[in-house]
Amino acid sequence: MADDDFNSSDDRTPEEEFQELMRQLLGGGTGGLDPEQLSRLSGMNIDPAMMQAVMRQLQSAFEGGGEGGISWDLAQRQALHIANQEGLGVTSGQRTDLDQAFALATLWLSEATTISDLATPPRTLTRGGWVEATLPVWQELAEPVATSIADALTAALSEQAPDDMQGLVQGAGRIMRTVGGSLFASQLGQVVGNLSKEVVSGGDVGIPLMPDGEAAILPQNFDDFGRDLEVPEDQLALYVATRELAHARLFRHARWLRLHVISQVTDFARGVHVDTDALEDLASRFDPSEPEELRRALESGALLPARSEAQNAALARLENLLATVEGWVEVVTEDATSRLPSAQRIAEAVRRRRAVGGPAERALGSLVGLELRPRRMREAAAMWRAVTDAVGSAARDALWDYPDLMPAAADIDDPAALVARLEARARGEAPVTDEMDDALARLLAGEEDASSAEANGDENDVDGDGSSGSDSPDDHRPV
Repeated sequence: MADDDFNSSDDRTPEEEFQELMRQLLGGGTGGLDPEQLSRLSGMNIDPAMMQAVMRQLQSAFEGGGEGGISWDLAQRQALHIANQEGLGVTSGQRTDLDQAFALATLWLSEATTISDLATPPRTLTRGGWVEATLPVWQELAEPVATSIADALTAALSEQAPDDMQGLVQGAGRIMRTVGGSLFASQLGQVVGNLSKEVVSGGDVGIPLMPDGEAAILPQNFDDFGRDLEVPEDQLALYVATRELAHARLFRHARWLRLHVISQVTDFARGVHVDTDALEDLASRFDPSEPEELRRALESGALLPARSEAQNAALARLENLLATVEGWVEVVTEDATSRLPSAQRIAEAVRRRRAVGGPAERALGSLVGLELRPRRMREAAAMWRAVTDAVGSAARDALWDYPDLMPAAADIDDPAALVARLEARARGEAPVTDEMDDALARLLAGEEDASSAEANGDENDVDGDGSSGSDSPDDHRPV
């Protein structure tokens, strides 16, 4: 019967053949697609071999899509494929050299900060190891944007589909969502895979990607980082080890900080919405023979609209937070590596590298609309330097004990005011109140007065009728 049905389709147009293929695919068939039927698509300028491969990929995505239609396994496979392409591992000599660098960096950091050492020893990672260790955080950061793109793609394709295919498209919501999510996951995998060729350490990007309390270095990327510095490799390794340990120590000590950073990033990502006009325009002129067009749109960031005012404000808060963290790490690393002859040269290279970012980091910005480069790192470092010089490392590090003690954006703008507060606290003086403190005090005083008056009224109203319980003149008039 199937052969008779197929033979009866000789008079179909290429467009009708394509629709029939889509019906087979969306119907969940797993028996494969007939090469002879695919050859009929030549009238639409579609490469049958390419279409067969696409159909197999889509069927696979339909059968094994991840939660919400997004296959994060695809992102991991893509990232690991790129990270492991060169087949480089970590030699025993590199591991020994880095273990020695970590050991000396630990001693130096103990003199520069009161924040305690890590509970687990630092690691040397391959690029693939870094991908596996950090991908759960990348997934958490990117999932809101991936979901937005997948949902918008479903809606846009449904609106652009012809009337005679509306029922088919409406019944294929899951696979359409899977297609968009899988494309995004594939792009994220490419970005993370390429980023693994750029990063030198676990905290290199600025956000806490490594598991809590862990530090790591990627010796495979040392050569590219230090190629133009003309710095001995052992000094470079020692500086990077010190900086990585400082970053990991801070996030292990201030356990609330990791959640604080991740929450701000995901809050920003949830505010990212797809430019529906751009997506509808893409869907209206989408050519099945050019499937890379959607991929290029994802890569370029063309589907992400300009940031709203709320997003700009969220991004400013995130940048201030990351700058505060990076500034502390820079100052502590500078103090710890003061004996290192090339420390200043390496530090300046790190600052330039963090300010400019690499190709993969820029691709990440296009993909999720987020730049992870703190624009105020120099100002934040200057603030931490002023605090350190004024009150010492112990009082400085105590600012990370609780979230409400951490310096705010206003402190980066005016370090002198922060220093004055810390010096007054060290002398045992009461902190100087500001307008908000005064307003809060007045509010509390007003509530207390009202509560007292209400309590006094309740005591006098012993009869429960709203009147006083004391005798009145009328109480003694003769009967």
